[in-house]
Amino acid sequence: MVDSERLSAPGCWRAGTSFSRSTKKGIFLFAEIVLCLVILICIAALSAAYSSLSVIEMIIAAVLFVFFMCDLHSKMSFISWPWTDFLRALMEAILYPITSTVVLVEGKGNSKIAARVGGIFATSLYGCDAYLTFPRKQQRHTAAPTDPTDGP
Repeated sequence: MVDSERLSAPGCWRAGTSFSRSTKKGIFLFAEIVLCLVILICIAALSAAYSSLSVIEMIIAAVLFVFFMCDLHSKMSFISWPWTDFLRALMEAILYPITSTVVLVEGKGNSKIAARVGGIFATSLYGCDAYLTFPRKQQRHTAAPTDPTDGP
């Protein structure tokens, strides 16, 4: 039997707000989505050529937000979700300063400064996310027993 409250819009809204407030991953992903939107607005005011990074990352962060919120990542074990999330955050921590520097150099107008500051914030946010995601994968390792179980 399907639970109608879980599939309803208020239930989904409640699950999303609960996830974005209660877990570190939810807070980071929600902040990444909002920051990508702000950077997209600033960069799109200058040139649409460099806005694809923000659009792609905002979509990826929104998809991961839904996956983690609905606990779908535990049902699909063929993907290593901690490593996927770590590599995504690491790539964005590398790509955002490059893109925002190019926008600062080539851009004209006042929004180029805002795009550069947003790029610095995004680099810090994604770097923090990558740093906090990587140890989570490493903590799951357990040492093998070294003592023989048969006796002397």
